[in-house]
Amino acid sequence: MNPVLLPTYSIGIQAYIHHSRLGGEVVLEGWSIGVVIPARNEESTVSFVLESLPNWVDFAVVIDDGSTDGTREKATNSKSPCPSTVLDGGGQGVGASIDMGHQYLLEHLPSPFVSVVVAGDGQMNPNDMKGLIQPLLKRTADHVKGNRQRHHAGFNQMPAHRKVASRVLAFFTTLAAGRRIGDPQCGYTATTDTLLRQWDWHRSWPGYGYPNYWAIRLSAGGWRTVEAPVESVYRNETSGIRRGSFFMRVGVMMAIEHHRRNIAWLHPGKLSFATAGALFFYLLGWTLMMAGPPTSSPAFESASLMTRSALGLLCWGIAHLFDRRAVRFHQEKRLHAASRSTQQSATSSRPPHIGAEQT
Repeated sequence: MNPVLLPTYSIGIQAYIHHSRLGGEVVLEGWSIGVVIPARNEESTVSFVLESLPNWVDFAVVIDDGSTDGTREKATNSKSPCPSTVLDGGGQGVGASIDMGHQYLLEHLPSPFVSVVVAGDGQMNPNDMKGLIQPLLKRTADHVKGNRQRHHAGFNQMPAHRKVASRVLAFFTTLAAGRRIGDPQCGYTATTDTLLRQWDWHRSWPGYGYPNYWAIRLSAGGWRTVEAPVESVYRNETSGIRRGSFFMRVGVMMAIEHHRRNIAWLHPGKLSFATAGALFFYLLGWTLMMAGPPTSSPAFESASLMTRSALGLLCWGIAHLFDRRAVRFHQEKRLHAASRSTQQSATSSRPPHIGAEQT
């Protein structure tokens, strides 16, 4: 059966969104699938990325993030199995490019749809996309994040220093997000249009560290997130990340967003027992860490410092457990609110009851 073609118009570009709704083992009935491809100096791989997309993808948008090579021309002339367009990202950063792509799909794809982020460097296996979007199609999640550790091949050919960095970042992103993040730097993600329509696009993180920012903000919004196994693909790429400045900037950002999230939850309308417990043990930990020595004896002072430090870390660990419970509380709260909204919409759409005629 040939797909139905629907024309859409925007900024002078005519695109056709095909609605073939069956993709192998995954039934896509009612859903459109869009792909966001950020690319900077990826002339050697961007055509492959576009041309290897699954044939059930409806639309692809490439964001040229200030490339100085032939990335834009390669993307424009590629033979993608779906309609596509190329946008000028202006070199603002990978995060800003992804934001631009999500917002473009919001304007062009019919609801409901899924927006999948696929990097233009060819390090994401298109065959993993089917598993990535399944939780969204089943409506059991709002956002799915790829996890390369969960793949049967693990991190595969990832350089050793990147494996170490990934595990360190996983630990701190987990603390900042209040939920376990197994592979924070994997940018292979899928998101529902419902989430994207409610996202705060006025606040973002334009550069590297974008996945860490999203992990924290997803927790703050109470969105349901899960991880799916994806393959780790590495060849001879050279990373443009400066490790020292990256860890400094992203670390500060995560600390700020972590505190911003928890402070927002202290509002009377959002406060829960879990948040109150997290605050209590967090402050108790700081109190133990910062309290002055109870005696001038050097030996006792040293022992006291180690004891207070250990107790302080223990309190922070307990605070994190309370914080995880607070994240689950806000996820359940959002889910219940959405359920009530759906029930109210269903009730209001029912025809009025007509009683039996009286004689």
